[in-house]
Amino acid sequence: MKKIFSGVQPTGVVTIGNYIGAFRQFTTLQDEYDCLFCIVDQHAITVPQDRLKLRESIRSLAALYLAVGIDPQKATLFIQSEVPAHAQAGWIMQCISYIGELERMTQFKDKSEGKDGVSASLLTYPPLMAADILLYQTDIVPVGDDQKQHVELTRDLAERFNKRYNDILTIPEIRLPKNGARIKSLQDPLKKMSKSDPNKKSTITLLDTPKEIEKKIKSAVTDSEGIVAFDVENKPGVSNLLIIESALTGISIEDLVSQYEGVGYGDFKASVAKSVIDHLTPIQERYETLLHSEQLDDILDEGARKANAMALKTLKKMENAMGLGRKR
Repeated sequence: MKKIFSGVQPTGVVTIGNYIGAFRQFTTLQDEYDCLFCIVDQHAITVPQDRLKLRESIRSLAALYLAVGIDPQKATLFIQSEVPAHAQAGWIMQCISYIGELERMTQFKDKSEGKDGVSASLLTYPPLMAADILLYQTDIVPVGDDQKQHVELTRDLAERFNKRYNDILTIPEIRLPKNGARIKSLQDPLKKMSKSDPNKKSTITLLDTPKEIEKKIKSAVTDSEGIVAFDVENKPGVSNLLIIESALTGISIEDLVSQYEGVGYGDFKASVAKSVIDHLTPIQERYETLLHSEQLDDILDEGARKANAMALKTLKKMENAMGLGRKR
């Protein structure tokens, strides 16, 4: 089976957009590929973090992975900092990276703009990401548009390493999301729903209570027509709610529009809220059970063991090819 690697930072919240666009797809991928799902906590500390909140977020994200359907018998779930080879291989990737190509990374330019002091790790984030991927001889990396540039650099670094030293690293393919559900902000349906949005009414998270979900959807921006129809250009707010309901219920948008013929926006929003709540309730129940269980630690321990064995094998080959340490 081909290998897939995906890493998610334990910062912020997991939105329903993250779930529909990525997490739910992972449950399908694990049946077709050898999947590694990594909680990239070392990437999180490129900016200051509260240590207690970070620890909580790491555990919470692990529980959510499992609650949405990741099966530890099929996939490997682990925490980045519990596999030392990531930091070691990250240094190797830094050593073959050029400052110019790192400074051209869009995310570095965006996050450093206007700041008096910028962490060096913000610049060297991409080589660590490359190490994350390359350590597992990854064949495919599913990413959004915002990370495509980083994976392109990963491919360049792998080719550069292979050319200079030895043909050791697999060159990963980039897999962008298929044309499908792109969940937008509830308050500005022209923008992507984002966990970093300061307006909390803009996002639905996987752990929102039913009352919070009802309130957010009730206040979602629509239009003044009062007609439920799918028209992304002219009715982006209504269309976004239809996309969310369709994605979670499996009912086609065409059928939903037919069901809502003659229905006002108030009842429409109430129905969408109910669909979201009905879908998320069992996920939240599994999450709560896992979060406070020894089972979660057992799964992460086993994931770290498996990941360490795979990563160390590649790291040793890389070090030998470069002449590091004693010959072995």
